[in-house]
Amino acid sequence: MTTADTLMPLQAEPPSNKQRLFVRYYSAILIDLVVLNLFDEFSDKVHIESFTVSLMAALLLQILLKLTIALEHYVAAFFKARPGGFMTFMRWFSAWLILFGSKFVILEAISFAFGTDVRFDGRWHGLLVLITVIVVMLIAEEVVVRIYRRLT
Repeated sequence: MTTADTLMPLQAEPPSNKQRLFVRYYSAILIDLVVLNLFDEFSDKVHIESFTVSLMAALLLQILLKLTIALEHYVAAFFKARPGGFMTFMRWFSAWLILFGSKFVILEAISFAFGTDVRFDGRWHGLLVLITVIVVMLIAEEVVVRIYRRLT
């Protein structure tokens, strides 16, 4: 038996759901951190005071985005459970309203939490830039998930 064999467990245990959830959110926050700092470095529309501030902003963004998606799913399930064309319209309209309107809440939460340490400049007080950053974050997260799933 080699030294490596004595150091390794006989049987690896699959991760628990809590461990999977931790890795998922940990990875998402790190991806958001990278995206935020790349925008800070290469765009004159995103200004972040320090790495620590960008880490806290990435954490706040991840929490707010997950809350937004949970709210959108809850409202969509409410309308989906009811029959009729108007309910279908309301499901799609409410999804759009929640997903678009949440960006105003997110922008205000960032402004409240970080003041001038985190700024998005541009049209509509930086709203379009924030939407762009969030879309890039979501795309980056999806790319990483797809790469991970193909590694089996």
